[in-house]
Amino acid sequence: MVSHRNVARPEPGAFNSTKFVQIGLPHPAILPSRFPFPESVCAKPSPLWGRGRSYTRSESERCLQSKQSSTVKCSPDPLPMSMDEARQRGWDEADVVFITGDAYIDHPSFAMAILGRVLEACGFRVGIVAQPDWHTCEAWKTFGRPRLFFAISAGNMDSMINHYTANKKVRNDDAYSPGGRIGLRPDRATLAYCQRAREAYKSVPIIAGGVEASLRRLAHYDYWSDTVKRSILLDSKADLVAFGMGESVIVEIARRLAGGQTVRDLRDLRGVAYAHGAAESKLIRTRSASDGRFQPTIDPDQRRREQSTIAADAVILPSFEQVKADKHAFAEATRIIHLETNPYNARKLVQWHGDQAVVCNPPRLPESREAMDFFYDLPYTRKPHPSYREPIPAYQVVKDSVTIMRGCFGGCTYCSITTHQGRIIQSRSKESIVREVASMGGCEDFKGVVSDIGGPTANMYEMRCARPEIEAICRRLSCVHPKICPLLGTDHGPLIEVMREARSQKGVRKVYVASGVRMDLARLSPEYMHELAAHHVGGHLKVAQEHSDATTLSLMKRPEPETFQDFAQKFRDESAKAGKKQYLVPYFISAHPGCDLNAMIDLAVFLKNNGYQPEQVQDFIPAPFDIAACMYYTGLDPMTKRSVRVAKGLRDRKLQRALMQFFKPENYFTVRKALIEAGRRDLIGDGCNCLIPARPPKEALAARRRRAALEAESGDHVHSRRRMPGAGYRPHRPSSGRPMG
Repeated sequence: MVSHRNVARPEPGAFNSTKFVQIGLPHPAILPSRFPFPESVCAKPSPLWGRGRSYTRSESERCLQSKQSSTVKCSPDPLPMSMDEARQRGWDEADVVFITGDAYIDHPSFAMAILGRVLEACGFRVGIVAQPDWHTCEAWKTFGRPRLFFAISAGNMDSMINHYTANKKVRNDDAYSPGGRIGLRPDRATLAYCQRAREAYKSVPIIAGGVEASLRRLAHYDYWSDTVKRSILLDSKADLVAFGMGESVIVEIARRLAGGQTVRDLRDLRGVAYAHGAAESKLIRTRSASDGRFQPTIDPDQRRREQSTIAADAVILPSFEQVKADKHAFAEATRIIHLETNPYNARKLVQWHGDQAVVCNPPRLPESREAMDFFYDLPYTRKPHPSYREPIPAYQVVKDSVTIMRGCFGGCTYCSITTHQGRIIQSRSKESIVREVASMGGCEDFKGVVSDIGGPTANMYEMRCARPEIEAICRRLSCVHPKICPLLGTDHGPLIEVMREARSQKGVRKVYVASGVRMDLARLSPEYMHELAAHHVGGHLKVAQEHSDATTLSLMKRPEPETFQDFAQKFRDESAKAGKKQYLVPYFISAHPGCDLNAMIDLAVFLKNNGYQPEQVQDFIPAPFDIAACMYYTGLDPMTKRSVRVAKGLRDRKLQRALMQFFKPENYFTVRKALIEAGRRDLIGDGCNCLIPARPPKEALAARRRRAALEAESGDHVHSRRRMPGAGYRPHRPSSGRPMG
């Protein structure tokens, strides 16, 4: 075993200004001796980014540290969405063309904005093609042939989750589209966008990224088709998938392509996945049947012809064919993948799909504080592109919010944040955050209220492991479950300073916390609880309790129920001290793996006893790559291989959902059915401990009649379906227009 006792890592914010570039290029001192790619990524000087320009290291560092000292001045205008806008900038071509499934909003909460602005600041010409018509490739030719590559993303959400509810019904709106209109992006948008890019310009490299591509980079369970699908690399024909947060890797890709390297030369980058072709796969190292590791091919000439090699310590996942045929193999693959997510010790993953090898490199290293400041200090307009005439719902939610950190060490099994943003917290400096708040205060259309100051969670700012040498070898999936790790720094002091300075800026009346508060951490800091309740809650505070059943919470990797009760009491006490009437808004999930009908009934009793009536219910959706999705598909906890109860049928999921809203008259008969089925008639009656009355209220009867009429009208029953007259397959036949009874 390799020793890591002498591994040293600079403190957060430390910056060596004489040797190393900080966008994605780690200081070698933080790397264990077995860490992949230290030479190729860290040590070699090379020309920096831009249109054929070579920069010294000190120049590149200045570009990273602040926009004021950047070698390239960023435009105060949004990035161009047409060639006319590009010509106004004096451009005759674009280096990188972004294809995105979201409307273009020049705000750092949106991926295409922050990635495009970072590339622009580093000297590249970037064009945006937002929500193109995917039926032809004409939109992909908006800027002509990209000089370097197409950057393709389905948007801030997986397109299938964006389109469909947990019950696989089409959603009524799309928050990331003008006017909330649906239908402006295809299902599985990454596939369609990549294919049209290849059709438009066959030889232009295609780099796929974003949540959809990141979570589908290996074989995965697809809830909407109820099948195991192969890596998105193979179906999209993308050259690379840049997974996770992409600022560093996309700059490095652009820099190296501009320097004359090919896409194959980029396979040594951290944070990318790629596929070997069938012919190329024959030349790479093959798996040994004895120990599961790769062994060199016998012919030394073949080895010399290899364009890339697979590291000797690469981890071989069960193949696509194995995980598709065997649920235990799928669970084992999930276990391995999630154990290889710590960027300080993760190894390369290889998964065979037939005769093709899909290779997933280790994740990118966490961004430094300087890099985070650089990303968020760029001159965003903080508005949608001026070509839009309708409001964009997602923008209305976040337009006055401030991101202070990224990443989450919670490791919740149903959540994709940890797998996409990383487990290690990456925080901006207090100065950078305050600058952004102050700039908002000076805007004419700002109403004086910062709607949120947070990130994936509200209160993980500047928290990290106190022992870097332990962090470098740790493989825990959560720093707070089942108990908070004693090495985790949980000091809320830096966050409290940020909150105080933010609310003291000129033009700022209120700074709210709308991100979910991590209750198990918050209750450890009385000072934070006081600041939060006294100054940063607008009457209601969101918290993610998720459930009341201990078994289900354990499978979720969430705190035990007592944590919520303790936090709720502390919040009530601090609100009373501040002279405010404020309330918690707990979030709960129905039909999560591990939750059966009895557990859901217990949750309904918990809600009644505590006076909660949730107006919105979050139904569990198995998102690709998540541990909970593996539980849903296999019925196994991949970490222990123990059996897990799963509510898969639509009927069971409806029962669980109705129980969470037992107080609604329209749910009366569904709740009654669930209680009788579970043998809990004691909860039906007129007593104070009952969930529903013995007799159905008039509203419940009326709701049942309305539902029956709608079902009959929509033809949901087999006997109500009639084929309407029409040409049919053989219009000359007399029966072609005959109704079918």
